[in-house]
Amino acid sequence: MFCHLRPMRRLCLEKIFPHWFPFSRALSGAEAVNALRPFYFAVHPDFFGQHPVEREINENSLKRLSVYLENLQKPGFKSLKPTQLTFYVRETDQSSSDGQEPFSTSGFRAVKFTLHTRDLLSTVLYILNSCSLSVEHIQSLNTNVHTQPLKEAKRMPDRPIKWDKSYYSFTGFKDPDEDLEQVSRVETTLTSWLDNNGKSAVKKLKNSLPLRKELDRLKDELSHQLQLSDIRWQRSWGIAHRCSQLHSLSRLAQQNLETLKKAKGCTIIFTDRSGMSAVGHVMLGTMDVHHHWTKLFERLPSYFDLRRRLMILEDQISYLLGGIQVVYIEELQPVLTLEEYYSLLDVFYNRLLKSRILFHPRSLRGLQMILNSDRYAPSLHELGHFNIPTLCDPANLQWFILTKAQQARENMKRKEELKVIENELIQASTKKFSLEKLYKEPSISSIQMVDCCKRLLEQSLPYLHGMHLCISHFYSVMQDGDLCIPWNWKNGEAIK
Repeated sequence: MFCHLRPMRRLCLEKIFPHWFPFSRALSGAEAVNALRPFYFAVHPDFFGQHPVEREINENSLKRLSVYLENLQKPGFKSLKPTQLTFYVRETDQSSSDGQEPFSTSGFRAVKFTLHTRDLLSTVLYILNSCSLSVEHIQSLNTNVHTQPLKEAKRMPDRPIKWDKSYYSFTGFKDPDEDLEQVSRVETTLTSWLDNNGKSAVKKLKNSLPLRKELDRLKDELSHQLQLSDIRWQRSWGIAHRCSQLHSLSRLAQQNLETLKKAKGCTIIFTDRSGMSAVGHVMLGTMDVHHHWTKLFERLPSYFDLRRRLMILEDQISYLLGGIQVVYIEELQPVLTLEEYYSLLDVFYNRLLKSRILFHPRSLRGLQMILNSDRYAPSLHELGHFNIPTLCDPANLQWFILTKAQQARENMKRKEELKVIENELIQASTKKFSLEKLYKEPSISSIQMVDCCKRLLEQSLPYLHGMHLCISHFYSVMQDGDLCIPWNWKNGEAIK
């Protein structure tokens, strides 16, 4: 009886994708990545610079998706646990909101789906369909498909395939519905999660210790050799990846030391593209070759000159706006190059000059503002700084700043008070649990961190001894043993 179950499953899938399965073959890992390019473009964290919470959620979901895709390619795997993912999807020329949560005013929407697929092809199709992205480009990846259209694969059916419970009993495969029901019935608690994952994290951390020492050595050596202010990473790459990047920079320094010394006093950031950042950090694109890095170091004097001009432009804007300080907050703004940020400031400055709005000199000293290119109305952030659109109406801007100035000062004072409390709680938590390191994701606010640490200090958590603990939005164990827990973790008995 059960020898016919696999043919039955194939028959059901053929009804969903009638033009795919007569011709399809297994996708390779490289082909799967290529097929998912529209998806990666729609959810890439770099496009969510002004939305740190959404950016962090996408980063965490991409990590979990990467693990899922890697496991699919492992030989001999039987089944994977259903993986629930949430992505914020940007509005692109491919995306539509049919059947999905509508786009917000910021131009993105939340998409939630659960992966319980068993091969790369069905996984890729399911992800693209869940995000309302076209699958037609996948046709070119199947060499046997030349004439059959893929219109039928445009959307996944609303009604999932339901298998009889006996199928899972006799085949040994896991029932995804049971797994999902269990997840919904039992809420993960901090202690239960640490019980299940603490030993794995300890093992990964122990294995990473030699590489961590090597990373510290390389970083100190290069910082001293090039007289750098700091070396940082924009992404949460693994320790091995970071060591590889530092080895690459070290080899370049051996070949062309005098050129690299032009970065004296700078901070170097390994990121997705080369250039100088809006705040004057030297950005080394991890996909660029040494030739591109060398050219960048050679151009640093001209970048320094542009940086000086940019600072003058900021002072001129500040003068026109009553002494309010123009700042660039890396955690809350998109990653901009120095040229891009200068252009943004220049456009805003020329609009201010033409409008002739008047503020009393130095009346707004002590306040801060950041420029945004994707907003049309000014706003006041909870941290106390003004979000000012580059193209906002100057008259409305003047009225908004004057009416919100006192609230902005109160917010800034509260921010400083919270920062002091946050630092004290981080030190107390680090000491109580003998943590090697306690840190947070950029999208975690001081209010969230304070709440998290206060509740942690009330617990007894022996698994944390000697660990690296990151406060985030999700539970996860990083590849090098760092423990990530959500700031709003739950504890006590599992909730039924």
